[in-house]
Amino acid sequence: MALSLLLSACLLGCLGLTPPAELPQPYNHLPSLGFNSSDGGLSVDLPVPLRVFSVDYNHVQAPFEIVLWIMLASLAKLGFHWSGRLPAVVPESCLLIMVGLLVGGVIYGVRHSAPPTLSADAFFLFLLPPIVLDAGYFLPGRLFFENLGTILWYAVLGTLWNVLGIGLSLYGVCVLAQSSLGDVSLLHCLLFGSLIAAVDPVAVLSVFQEMHVNEQLHILVFGESLLNDAVTVVLYKLFESFLRLPSVSGLDVLLGGCRVVMVGLGGLCVGLFFGLVAALTSRFTSRAQVIAPLFVFLYSYLSYLTSEMLHLSGIMAIVTCAVTMKQYVEANVSERSKTSIQYFLKMWSSVSETLIFIFLGVSTIQDVHMWSWPFVCSTLLLCLVWRATGVLLLTAVVNKLRRNAVTFRDQFIIAYGGLRGAICFSLVFLIDDFPKKRLFITTTIVVILFTVFVQGMTIRPLVELLDVKRKKRAMPTVSEEIHSRLIDHLLAGIEDVVGYWGQHFWKDKFEQFNKKYLRRFLIREDHQARSSILRVYQELERRELRGDKVAPPLVDPRSHSRPLLPEEIDSIRRILSRNLQNVNNKQTPAYSRHTLHQDATMDKTRRPLQRHQSLGERYNYNTITQWSQREDRVFDGSRRVRAGLSRSHTVCSISPRPILQDSSVPAALAQTEPVDPKSSAAREDQISPQHQVPGGRAPKKQLIFVLENEKQQ
Repeated sequence: MALSLLLSACLLGCLGLTPPAELPQPYNHLPSLGFNSSDGGLSVDLPVPLRVFSVDYNHVQAPFEIVLWIMLASLAKLGFHWSGRLPAVVPESCLLIMVGLLVGGVIYGVRHSAPPTLSADAFFLFLLPPIVLDAGYFLPGRLFFENLGTILWYAVLGTLWNVLGIGLSLYGVCVLAQSSLGDVSLLHCLLFGSLIAAVDPVAVLSVFQEMHVNEQLHILVFGESLLNDAVTVVLYKLFESFLRLPSVSGLDVLLGGCRVVMVGLGGLCVGLFFGLVAALTSRFTSRAQVIAPLFVFLYSYLSYLTSEMLHLSGIMAIVTCAVTMKQYVEANVSERSKTSIQYFLKMWSSVSETLIFIFLGVSTIQDVHMWSWPFVCSTLLLCLVWRATGVLLLTAVVNKLRRNAVTFRDQFIIAYGGLRGAICFSLVFLIDDFPKKRLFITTTIVVILFTVFVQGMTIRPLVELLDVKRKKRAMPTVSEEIHSRLIDHLLAGIEDVVGYWGQHFWKDKFEQFNKKYLRRFLIREDHQARSSILRVYQELERRELRGDKVAPPLVDPRSHSRPLLPEEIDSIRRILSRNLQNVNNKQTPAYSRHTLHQDATMDKTRRPLQRHQSLGERYNYNTITQWSQREDRVFDGSRRVRAGLSRSHTVCSISPRPILQDSSVPAALAQTEPVDPKSSAAREDQISPQHQVPGGRAPKKQLIFVLENEKQQ
C-alpha cells in the first residue's frame, strides 16, 4: 500500500505537473511544408514516418491527473482502514493530511518547486457541495428541529462572538508589536477573524462519527458547524467589501447587517424552492425510474449554484433543499432508486472529503510562508479562549430555556470540538494581496494542523475520560416509535389546552398541513400511506436493508433459544408487512385529535373484542396459524408441525375443554351464536380424565401455542 502511494506521488510529480511551456504539441498539428532554413533558403520538411507506438500525454492530461488524485485518495483511505489499530488512535483526517504532506514533499523534491494548491473555486464549486448535500440529506430531522433554537444560538451569536473577539484581540496584538505587525489594520484583523472562526463540518464529521457520542451532543456540534460556515462566509464577504471602500460609515455597517440577514434568508428560500420542485418532479418518474436519482443531485447542485450566482448562502440553500425534498422523493421513487441515492451520496462525499484533506497536506509545502511568533501563538490561544468562553456564556443562557440542559461535559466537548479545516484554508487564499497575506496563510495552516492533529487525536480520550454519554447502538423499534409519537400527540394536546404555543404545538400544526396539502400534491396517489405506523415500519425496514452500523442484533444474546433462520426472519418480515397493510386498508380511519369529533359521529357499529380463554398451567412455546372464520372453532388435539416456516402468527387458541363464560363479556355477546348440544357433548367426551376439573374448583388457565405452516391462499 505504501509503495502504491509513493508510485502515485512520483507519477503526479513527473507527469501530471509538467509546466505549460514544456508540454508537447497536440497530436492534431500535422507537420506542414514551408521554409524553415535559418539562412532563408528553401527547405522542404521531410514527411514523418508512420509510428507503431507513440505517447501523447497532453491529450489526456487533465482527466488523467484527476483520476490519479482520486486513485491516490482512495488508496490512502483503503490503507487507513487496513492498518490494524491505527484507526482507533489516529483520526482518518490526520492520516490523510500526513499522506498529503508526503505527496507534497515528493512533488517538491522531484520538481524543485511548490506543488499545486487547492484553488478556492475548485473547493467551493466542486468539493464542498457533495459533503454538505450528504450532511443535509441524512440529517436527523427530529433531533435537528428539536434543537434548532440552540443550534442557531450557537451558530449566529457564537460566531459573531468569536469573530469580533478574535479580530479585536489580534488587532491589540498588532498594536503592541508595532515593529513587525504595524501594517495590519483593524479591518484586516476582522477579516482574518471571520475566516479563522469557521468551524469545518468536514473535520467535525470525520472525528465525531467515529466516537459515537450521544445524539444531542452530536447534533449540536454538527448543526453548529454546518450553519457556522454560512455565517462566516457571509461575514468574510462583508469585511472584504468594507476593505475595498475608501471609508466605512455607520450607514455601511447598517446595510452590512441587513445584507447578512438577506443572504441567509435568501439561501433558505432558494433551497426551499428547488426542494419542492425536485419533489414534484419525482412524482412523475414512475415510468422512468432509472433517472429518478439524477434529479436529486441536479436540483441540489442547481440550488447551490443559483445561490452563489445571486451572492446568497449556497450552504444554506443546498442543506434546505436536501431536507425539504427527502421525505417526498423517497416516497415517490423505488427502493432501488433510494439505495442508489444513498450509496452515491456517501461515495461522492467520501471522495471529496478525502481529496480535501490530502490537498491540505500537499498545499502546506509552499514557498510563501511568513512566520511571526506573536501573531501565530496569539491566534492559537485566542481561538481556544474565545470559543470556550462563548460556549459557556451562551449555554448558561440557553439552559434556562431548555428542558434537557446541556451538561458541563457536553459544553467542554462542544468547545474543544471546534476543528478548523478546508473552509478557512480556501478563504485565506481569496484575500487581496497585501504585505501580510503570507503571514495569514501560514497562521491558518498552523491552526488547522493544531486543531486536526492535537484536538482531533485527544478528543476521543477526553470523551472516555469524562464519561460522556454515548449513542445507543440499537435502532428504535416500531414500539418505541409508536410510544414516541403518542407522547408527541399528548404533549401537543396539552399545549393546545393550556394555550401554550410550544414546539410540539407547531410541529403538530405542520404535520397537519403536510398531510392535508403537501403530501397530496407532491406524492403519487398509489404511494400515499394512510397509516403513519406503516411508514415507520417501512423506514425501519429500509434502514435494516441498508445495513446500518447501528442496526440491532436479530437475536438477543441473553436469550437461550436458538437463533432465527433466514427464512424465519423473512417470514416474520412478510407477515408484519401484510398485517400492517391489512390494518391500513380498513375503513376505520386512524386516530387523530383533529378528526376526533368526526370519527365519533360516524354511524358504524364496532364488534366488541372477545378474549380467547384456555385452561392449565403448561406453556408450549410454538406458533400456530389459525385462519378461522368463527372465533369459537375447536382445535383437534393433534399438533401439526411441518418443515419450513413460510409465515407464522402467535395467537392464543382455545383448549379442547369446557369454556367458561367470562364475566367481562356481555351477555348479549354470548348469545350471538347458539350452542349445539351435540357438539358440546362431543367436546366434553374428548376431555381426558387428567384434565377433569374437580367439583367446586375454578379451572386454571393455560396458553397453548402450536407451530403450523400457513395455509396458502
